[in-house]
Amino acid sequence: MFHPGYSKNINFAKNNVTKENEENTTAVLADDDVAQTENGPSPEPMATVILGDSRITLLGTAHVSQSSADKVRELLATGEYDAVAVELCPSRYNAIVDPDALAKMDLFQVIREGKASMVAASLALGAFQQRAAEQMGIQPGAEMRVAIEDAKQAKLPVLLIDREVGITLKRIYRNVPWWQRFNLIAGLLGSVVTKEKVSEEEIERLKEGDILESTFAQFAEEEKALFKPLIDERDRYMVARLRQEIEKHPHGNVLAVVGAGHLAGMRRYFEQATEKPPAEEIAELEHVPPGGRWGKRIPWLIVLLILTGFAVGFSRSPELGWQLVLDWVLINGGLSALGAFIAGGHPLTVLGAFVAAPLTSLNPAVGAGMVAAAIEVYFRKPKVSDFGRLRTDTTTLKGWWRNRVTRVLLVFLFSTLGSAIGTYVAGFRIFERLSG
Repeated sequence: MFHPGYSKNINFAKNNVTKENEENTTAVLADDDVAQTENGPSPEPMATVILGDSRITLLGTAHVSQSSADKVRELLATGEYDAVAVELCPSRYNAIVDPDALAKMDLFQVIREGKASMVAASLALGAFQQRAAEQMGIQPGAEMRVAIEDAKQAKLPVLLIDREVGITLKRIYRNVPWWQRFNLIAGLLGSVVTKEKVSEEEIERLKEGDILESTFAQFAEEEKALFKPLIDERDRYMVARLRQEIEKHPHGNVLAVVGAGHLAGMRRYFEQATEKPPAEEIAELEHVPPGGRWGKRIPWLIVLLILTGFAVGFSRSPELGWQLVLDWVLINGGLSALGAFIAGGHPLTVLGAFVAAPLTSLNPAVGAGMVAAAIEVYFRKPKVSDFGRLRTDTTTLKGWWRNRVTRVLLVFLFSTLGSAIGTYVAGFRIFERLSG
């Protein structure tokens, strides 16, 4: 049973065969692989769902395929639809309709609010799509751009049904054990440095529903912690958003443009009965689980141990105490400065990381990376042109170091990582001297 206000009968028929429902005569069609059109078969998988008096056509697309963009334009040109839903969250939608939005980003505020890692991850995630799109000679997400532009020309409402990318990344991060988070970083780095080309045939094959289902089934089996928040939860979320929109505004005929990888999952969730109101399910899927209590306590515990080591050292002799302090400064500050140097930071940024790390490591509320990034922004303030080149510069490893925006993010990440490693190395060194 769906939430009140929706049809109790949601059926799918293979090969576009019309079936009559016992309670109404609404036709519901779906095809895993090929959707039939008046002009012949289309490679984009499609499915149709009836919710109450509303008809939702799910169109599975590839985000770097010209044929997907053409299919969206072809369907909207029929004039049959009253609204268009797209697999976009508000931030990604704004990036499409306002290309200059990145240039308005307050980089220092991003760092101060602790969002630097999320911004860097988002840029890395878009790097592979951008590179593949350039190989195909189209804009990344071309089908979404076409859907938005054509909908506006036809004066149709555009429904944003995807979850905010920042929330998805945080739920992914929280969903995996801390020792597996390094795999996430390595995967993001790999998406930037890989030079492997993606053929058009490979992209087109990604739209075959059966291949997608088998591919994601294997992915879920091997990386369930990643599959759930990245794919499965978003399938549920987009279904809930569509239900919510239909509940508020019962559009007669909605075209929902989503990635082909979500089609099978969305069909499954449409078929599953649920009494939960859409708003309740959306709130549940937008909740970011808090970090573990130990994750918050460990930094302070380390500070307590280091300060205890200093106290023990000075109680034995001033010489030993100052030697421990020197070890702490040289190791912690040195590794943080090395991180800033590897990131290509300004000489004063490197010096600032060296000075800040030994102090900030004793105060987990402030990070060495934040200080180093602030210095980098001050001496090498990103230009409007740097923001404008973000999409292209992030597709190459060299571009991340050349662009002033991404270099600030690298300074933050590398100096933070250097300080974190330095804290443990210096801590072991201190207790090694005390036990020697």
